Amino acid sequence: MILERFTKKFIGTADFYKNVVALALPMILQSMITTFVSMIDNIMIGRVGTCELTGVSIANQYTFIFNVTVFGAISGASIFGTQFFGSEDYEGQKYSFRFRIYLAVFIIISGMLLFKIFDVQLISLFLSKNSDPHLKQLTLNYGVEYIDIMIWGLIPFALGQSYSSLARECGETKVPMYGSLVAIGLNIVLDYALIFGKFGMPKLGVSGAAIATVIAKSVEALVVMIWTHRHHDIIKCIVRVYDSFKIPVSLTKNMVLKSVPLMFNEFLWSLGMIMVAQSYSVRGLDVVAARNITYTITDVFNVIYLQLGASIGIILGMKLGSEQYDEAKDLSNKLIFFAIAVSVMIAIIVIPLAFIYPHIYNVDAGIKHLTTFYIIVQAFAMPLWSFSNACYFVLRSGGKTGITFIFDFVYTWIILIPVAFCLTRYSRLDIRQLMIVITYLEVFKCLLGFMIVKSNIWIQNLTEY
Repeated sequence: MILERFTKKFIGTADFYKNVVALALPMILQSMITTFVSMIDNIMIGRVGTCELTGVSIANQYTFIFNVTVFGAISGASIFGTQFFGSEDYEGQKYSFRFRIYLAVFIIISGMLLFKIFDVQLISLFLSKNSDPHLKQLTLNYGVEYIDIMIWGLIPFALGQSYSSLARECGETKVPMYGSLVAIGLNIVLDYALIFGKFGMPKLGVSGAAIATVIAKSVEALVVMIWTHRHHDIIKCIVRVYDSFKIPVSLTKNMVLKSVPLMFNEFLWSLGMIMVAQSYSVRGLDVVAARNITYTITDVFNVIYLQLGASIGIILGMKLGSEQYDEAKDLSNKLIFFAIAVSVMIAIIVIPLAFIYPHIYNVDAGIKHLTTFYIIVQAFAMPLWSFSNACYFVLRSGGKTGITFIFDFVYTWIILIPVAFCLTRYSRLDIRQLMIVITYLEVFKCLLGFMIVKSNIWIQNLTEY
């Protein structure tokens, strides 16, 4: 009887899993490809030297903030777009897309100004006072060199994400993947050519990696944008979308109320992750390098459950938009359970890689050993991250961005950051013990997510304006 109830509540039919995989797989592949490009960048830079690797990894912490903020801003409007598409209101979907473009342009300008004016100060935050002065200066120079070029990649990334979100909410998840496939091939070739001076190209090192990434991001964005404007039969709302920049005042107000909290939520969450990374950095440049190498491999696999979460938002958003509330509630249980099960399988795959992957890098043995340990710690945390991520997208599907703000903000700023700050600076715990304690604080976020999702407060329709 217990098994029967469990199966009914958490296990879907074969068609259910087929539909979820059909939606999620292209998104997963696209994100894995994008992350794989970053990993290739990292490996190639890691073959050059530790200072180059550390400088680039620090710079990427800040582009990460930009990327996540763009994601949050666009996702707020995409909540409306998904529900409009579910109710076949293509005019409403057009308005939500215009709103995304406005936000993207605002964030692009803000990000470029911030990174250009404060590049030295931002990189310096991660350089421990106890590190060798010469190595610190080299790391600072490489970080600034990299970020000053990477800022030009902010433009295609933000615009490309706006178009990709539109395609996904219409159920077309393959095209963004195709754009990423083109980008990865181009990025790998250009990385090799420009970092090491191959194929008649100049040997540019860190600058070469940045240039290659900017070019690849631009091509990826163009693929999605051109396809979208040439397929009016699929993306119906794109017809004459730029004939006017009008958005109804009432809808603008609703989207601002939903999008701004989500944008600030993602910004503050990513900023919080940077502050945690900065806390780790006080333990030395070796720790910064080990964490960077760890995340290059774990992020490739993390995108699987992250994009399953995004699929949860799309599927439930369509159900809510068409007022199928009971079905949305039932699907939420099955989707969350599926995401957790997948993350367990991912962890099983990642653990053996912990003993192989660090040896690709030209770094000290101590960094390699620490990296192996941290990869294993992260692998065991993947089911926790998967559950909290799934809860986040369930809440977001119903437009509960205020609650998602509390959900992420409370955990990150009230629990995670203070604990990381105090333990790294004032405790006698060694770095391995710190990694365990700080990583598994995620349990508190899971408990909070469970309680909020179970309340069903997220079930609502947003398509009236």
